[in-house]
Amino acid sequence: MEKLFKLKQNGTNVKTELIAGLTTFLSMVYILAVNPSMLAAAGMEPAAVFTATAVSAFIACAVMAFFANYPIALASGMGLNAYFAYSVCVPMAEAGIQDPWQIALTAVLVEGIVFIILSLFKFRETLVNKVPANLKYGISAGIGLFIVIVGLKGAGIVVEDPSTLVALGSIGTPQVVLALVGFLIIAALHHYKVPGDILIGILATWVLGMIAQALGWYKVDVDAGAYSLFPSFAGGMLPAAPNLFKFNFSYVTSHVMEFIVIVFSFLFVDLFDTVGTVIGVADKGGLLDKEGNLPRAGATLMADAVGTVAGACLGTSTVTSYVESSAGVAQGGRTGLTALTTGVLFVLALVLSPIFLAIPGFATTPALMFVGLLMLSSVKKMTFDGDIADVVSGFIAIIMMPFTYSIANGIMFGILSWVILKVCTGKAKEIHPVMWIASALFVLRIITLIA
Repeated sequence: MEKLFKLKQNGTNVKTELIAGLTTFLSMVYILAVNPSMLAAAGMEPAAVFTATAVSAFIACAVMAFFANYPIALASGMGLNAYFAYSVCVPMAEAGIQDPWQIALTAVLVEGIVFIILSLFKFRETLVNKVPANLKYGISAGIGLFIVIVGLKGAGIVVEDPSTLVALGSIGTPQVVLALVGFLIIAALHHYKVPGDILIGILATWVLGMIAQALGWYKVDVDAGAYSLFPSFAGGMLPAAPNLFKFNFSYVTSHVMEFIVIVFSFLFVDLFDTVGTVIGVADKGGLLDKEGNLPRAGATLMADAVGTVAGACLGTSTVTSYVESSAGVAQGGRTGLTALTTGVLFVLALVLSPIFLAIPGFATTPALMFVGLLMLSSVKKMTFDGDIADVVSGFIAIIMMPFTYSIANGIMFGILSWVILKVCTGKAKEIHPVMWIASALFVLRIITLIA
């Protein structure tokens, strides 16, 4: 282990890495429940999607572990799966196209191949390293707020409101109460420096939930999304076969422009979600060098490109780096052993799915809240009285991520504002070519959104 992952050099040990990997897994295991349900709307078999999601996550995590040696886990991305199902497949199905999910999988395959090419030419690596330091810290803080609002929404602490956009949920529900109690448990354990504080908080919240269900306070209501918190083994333990190599290239030849639009949308969201996630997690783990660059960034970005290709071949939506990796980093994870542990647990989930899928979203909310608190501390590293382009771009990244519910949007407006202000202040010569290219891509993206 020492030779493979250089544990001592990174100030960690096997126990810490294993706990961190388990913590990351528990924070993102919800994808194994959400992704099959999401892609079922695209006409795919949920059980096959479950298998594809788990196996592709393992492949991507293994690449991250052995080639990049970073504690960043990967799996089918949220948001990308929604686009896959509802923006691509459903409209095609309504237009009478049979098995539109095969066309979407083809687009995911092409996206992954393009990303591999971009990674080989170091475009993505250069982008990660040339993002200004102040913007990087703003991205990290913005991601912190983003994952907090994801957690709050998942537990029903924050709900939609037609008048004020968001509002406080029903504070008497067990989901809200237990999520807040779980957060306080983690905070108290963190104060006393208890190893595994975040993991203990997740498990404690889940156990309290099972007690609440046994006492009749937590009521199972599948239609309302309240599932039983106790594992059920009624469906058996063996995984289903995935949809291997189910591509439709004939559509591509007859609908070139439509296909390009689909691929570009996948590319855009995945590219900048990944960049934002990698920067945020790396900053939180102290993995950036003195210049604010990420060593081995190319290998890191190659992992999600390979994972995406593998996922398409297996039959699932785009694989990307997960911001929930911050939970494992906060737990002490510093090397690829954390990512490998998470990947192995995804494989184990194939036969232990009844157990892992029983962990409710409100049990991971405390972890997301506490990690958000830790990531928000990056604001302290920001400079607010320096170059106005640096100041504003970092601020824009912080506010746009949670308020537009998109890491990619935060990156987009952060970089655009930085480039525009550099030009306006007569400092255009300081703009690296890769930042010009990124800005051009963002302008194209905005045009497509307006159109």
